[in-house]
Amino acid sequence: MEKIIRAARGLEKADLVLKNGEIVNVFTMKLEKADVAICEGKICGIGTYEGLEEVDISGKFVAPGFMDSHIHIESSLMLPAEFSKAVTVHGTTAVMTDPHEIANVCGTSGIDFMMEESLGLPLDIYFLLPSCVPSSFFDEGGAVLEASDLSPYYSNEKVLGLAELMNYPGTVSADEKILDKIKDAKGKTIDGHAPGLSGKNLCAYIAAGVMSDHECASMDEAVERIKLGMTVMIREGTAAKNLSSLIKLFEKPYCDCCILATDDRHPESLINGGHIDYIIRKAVKLGADPIVAVKMATYNTAKYFGLKNKGAVAPGYDADLVVLSDLNHVAVDMVYKNGILIAEKGKAVSAYDKCDSLAADKKTTLNDKYYKIFNSFNLRMLQEEDFFIKTPDVNACKIRTISLVPGEIATKMEIMEFNEGNNGISVENDVLKLAVIERHKNTEHMGIGYVHGYGLKRGAIASSVSHDAHNLIVIGTNEHDMCAAANMVRNMQGGFAVVDGNFSEILPLPAAGIMSRLSAAELSENMTNIRRAALSLGSVEGIDPFMTLAFVSLPVIPEVRLTTLGLVDVDSQSLISPFVQ
Repeated sequence: MEKIIRAARGLEKADLVLKNGEIVNVFTMKLEKADVAICEGKICGIGTYEGLEEVDISGKFVAPGFMDSHIHIESSLMLPAEFSKAVTVHGTTAVMTDPHEIANVCGTSGIDFMMEESLGLPLDIYFLLPSCVPSSFFDEGGAVLEASDLSPYYSNEKVLGLAELMNYPGTVSADEKILDKIKDAKGKTIDGHAPGLSGKNLCAYIAAGVMSDHECASMDEAVERIKLGMTVMIREGTAAKNLSSLIKLFEKPYCDCCILATDDRHPESLINGGHIDYIIRKAVKLGADPIVAVKMATYNTAKYFGLKNKGAVAPGYDADLVVLSDLNHVAVDMVYKNGILIAEKGKAVSAYDKCDSLAADKKTTLNDKYYKIFNSFNLRMLQEEDFFIKTPDVNACKIRTISLVPGEIATKMEIMEFNEGNNGISVENDVLKLAVIERHKNTEHMGIGYVHGYGLKRGAIASSVSHDAHNLIVIGTNEHDMCAAANMVRNMQGGFAVVDGNFSEILPLPAAGIMSRLSAAELSENMTNIRRAALSLGSVEGIDPFMTLAFVSLPVIPEVRLTTLGLVDVDSQSLISPFVQ
């Protein structure tokens, strides 16, 4: 500390000085030309300074490192080390992750695994504990986490609170088990997830202790929450895109109550579009003030999570900095973490050498320690007859379909004609068969239903990425290809499979059936190939075939979903028949 103070006073040279840049000041909301002096990983001074190392950034801008307020790292399909590489080059220096995807598969061992994988990385990975494992009574996952399972983690400084309370009906009904989790998180952050909740029920949700929501899809929804004291996380991910609808939140008085989040971001999106920098860039293009957008992605986020030394370019703050060559286009030139250069011109630099070495060591030790994570399938080989559905004993009936909404993860329930000659499948009318198969405990439970709007003309697609329980999900135009695709995923211990007769394309995801050890670039290439294969079967261009499939089984997002137990009416939280007589 003495060295920092002396450097701040100019009595000795700082370790590093970024000279002649314009600082994005999140306090005055102005640009200020000054040097940024860094000592022992902290910003020690703003003004005119000399350093042992000096970097001239004339014509460039210095902003705080960007923060993602809500993400599931598992949804990037990458393990933390590769995820870190993928996002830091875009200026992200901290993320707040909810490991509920892997926790639904592997319980606390999944949380432990992600925490160990996150050690030693040049990215701050903070954790919020998964509050809903399983997400509902209609989800059959690999684990059940009670308050007693979560409470020991709060002593870890990287644990900031309780993650999204998806079971908002249980919360407002004062479910005892949920209240126990909220009580244990007292003094920490408690995130929400309550699409459509309003009025007195919303008041009850907030009164229970919930502080934020990332599910707002309209200004009315967002403003109601802000008026009641909530923080709104403006989400723009690969599947759910709410930024355009919420762009007015970047204006006063709302902007001080809002932060930015991706929730789910696939590797191709990270490679081709970016991370939080992409959200800021898009917001500016839609008319937002870039300084306001930067503040929402930095200082507002740090303040919400109680991180007192992050989120600003000012003395005493961590030297987590982004140097931008263009503020309006959010062109990331250099990224510093604790005063060390970690990325330059879109490439990770030498700070990652140690990270790569750690990752290589972990690959062997963690594979042995967490054997079950890499062997998470407990499911027999499937037969074609498993995919037939028992139809009503009547000649004429209709079916309830899960109708997809392009650009959204919400679905609609639609009543359509039943194609009796093909067990309900009607490629001409874009009605496909969907199956969700329990794969954790070999219960042999399988839910079968119908989907409208996916677009396949032939073949089948299977995946073990199906939120949140991550059971095996398969959609197809015929039972033969559905069975083949499902067994391919089973035999890989998880992943994606596209099948059309003798043709197949696969992508293994062996870590809990939801992640790979491939880099972002390798995954992006593999995802491009398998997505191209899916599109060749007729999958609709406007719908991501795998990300969309991942959400069709999540029984906490309206309106209708399919789980291993059957078709779920989300609003009433009840099982319904796929048939209407």
